[in-house]
Amino acid sequence: MKKEVRTVVYDDGLRMEAYRFEGIVQPFPNHFHEYYVIGFMEDGERVLSCKNQEYTITKGDVLLFNPGDNHACVQNDGGTLDYRGFSITKEVMLDLAEEVTGKRELPGFSRNVISDEEVTCCLRPLHELVMKGSSEFGKEETLLLLTALLIQRYGQPFESCVPECREEIEKACSFMEQHYAGRIYLEQICRCAGLSKSTLLRAFALSKGVTPYRYLENIRIGKAKKLLEQGVPPVEAALQTGFSDQSHFTNYFNRFIGLAPEFIGTYSETRRK
Repeated sequence: MKKEVRTVVYDDGLRMEAYRFEGIVQPFPNHFHEYYVIGFMEDGERVLSCKNQEYTITKGDVLLFNPGDNHACVQNDGGTLDYRGFSITKEVMLDLAEEVTGKRELPGFSRNVISDEEVTCCLRPLHELVMKGSSEFGKEETLLLLTALLIQRYGQPFESCVPECREEIEKACSFMEQHYAGRIYLEQICRCAGLSKSTLLRAFALSKGVTPYRYLENIRIGKAKKLLEQGVPPVEAALQTGFSDQSHFTNYFNRFIGLAPEFIGTYSETRRK
C-alpha cells in the first residue's frame, strides 16, 4: 500500500495554510471548520457527506467548504486518497473578496463539489507554488484570479449559506463556546437553551448538521490548533481546551485534522522562525 505522507505549509505572504495528503485511508467523521476550505482531489474515490447531501468525489473534483459547513468522508474504492487543500480564514477571505469585487463582504460558495477545468488550472499551480515556498508575485496573482473565478461562478452572500437557526440553538452554541475548557453536561446546555434533552438533540442536529457533543469537539479542536500554532505544548493545549488527557486529545485531533498535534507544533515553530 502507498505510504502515507502529510505535509503542511503556511504562506506568510498570502496568510493562509496549504496542505497535501498522499496515500491516505483514514475516514474523517462529521465535522466543520471555522475557516474556508478549497481542496482538489488528485487521486482516489471517496463518499462525501455535506449538509445532508451525499456525493461521490473522484480525481479532478474541487471541494468548496464555507465556515460552518458540516462534512464527512470515507474512502469508497479500496484505494487511497491524494488531496491538496487550502485553509483560508474569514479575515483573509474578506480582504480577497474586497480586492476582486470592491465590496468587503464574505462570499458563500453555493456548491460544495464542482468540476471546473478553469478553476483547476488556477488551483493546482497555486498550491504547488505555495508548497515550494515561491516568493514571486505570480503566486498572489493566481490566488486573486482563483478567488475571482470562484466568486463569479459559485458565489453568493455568505449569510445565504448559513441555515436559519432558532434562538435556543444559538444560546446552546454560545454556552459551549464560552465553557468549552471545562466539563459540560447536557443538562446544563438544555437549561441554558430552555429545551428538553430530546428536543435539543433533534433541533440542534437539524440546524447545525452535527450533535451538540460533536459541535463541542469541533470547538475544542479548533481552539487547541490555535494554541499549538502559538507554540503551546500538546499536553498543555489538551488541558486548556477541556480534554481529559493527552492521549484522548491526540486521538481526537488526528481524527478531525488528519495530523498529529506534535506535527502542528513543529510546523508552527518553523513557521514562526
